[in-house]
Amino acid sequence: MDKDSTSPTHVSVVGLGLMGQALAGAFLRAGHPTTVWNRTASKAERLVAEGARLAPSVGDAIQAGALTVVCLTDYQAVRELLGVDGVSLDGAMLVNLTSGDSAQARETARWAEQRGARYLDGAIMAVPPAIGTAEAVILHSGARADFEEYESVLGALGTVTHLGADHGLASLYDVAGLAMMWSVLNAWLQGTALLRTAGVDAGTFAPFARQIAAGVAEWLPGYAEQIDSGSFPAEVSALETDARAMAHLVEESEAVGVNAELPKLIKAMADRAIAAGHGREQYPVLIEEFSKPGGS
Repeated sequence: MDKDSTSPTHVSVVGLGLMGQALAGAFLRAGHPTTVWNRTASKAERLVAEGARLAPSVGDAIQAGALTVVCLTDYQAVRELLGVDGVSLDGAMLVNLTSGDSAQARETARWAEQRGARYLDGAIMAVPPAIGTAEAVILHSGARADFEEYESVLGALGTVTHLGADHGLASLYDVAGLAMMWSVLNAWLQGTALLRTAGVDAGTFAPFARQIAAGVAEWLPGYAEQIDSGSFPAEVSALETDARAMAHLVEESEAVGVNAELPKLIKAMADRAIAAGHGREQYPVLIEEFSKPGGS
């Protein structure tokens, strides 16, 4: 059962970098008694002034909170810190918001559960100043019952979501989101570089680019249906037609002296798919290229 959102829950936060401080501050503002610990105790001074309790040790911090949120540099640091003699995890509810990959998340979940803890892994899709607002999206994976029990408490941090029982899902969603972010930004930078050769500045191009990005986003649900069904009828455009436009992008980039590495990469993947017999299918058929090890 979810904790009553009107009832304060004692929370501990381990790790007080910029993000950890933001997490602890959000819990305090939401009215939850908050214990904090950091290797450098001076980082807790502002939080203590705001009402937090500074724990003398990691073990004390974990014992103090019904829920312990961990935000450290990496998963190895989590296991090293929580695995020292004198730190008991038996009965603890851990939410690990440390960045890492899905294998590390699953390994750390097993490690924590072997020591008697309940464990949720998470990923923060926000910068520290956004923590505590709806714009801060925080992903969680692990046992649904554990998430639901503390959902309203975790909601003090932002918009929280449970992705599934696999502890690696939050990390995978995190990097998938980063792939989207960098791909959109890189595409915009490619277009901006092209237009700058004709004296068009980035600010002029940005509204048009935003419109294009929003339009492409509307295609995703339909393209997802094709990927999930494994059928790619060319309802809009065949891949071989797209490849001709890719060649034009490469040629234009080279002609005006703009880096062509990105469009060449895109075209090389399309060329491999066409060589494999997918030229008359629609663009999402490239999922087969993205699903292979690099360059195979």
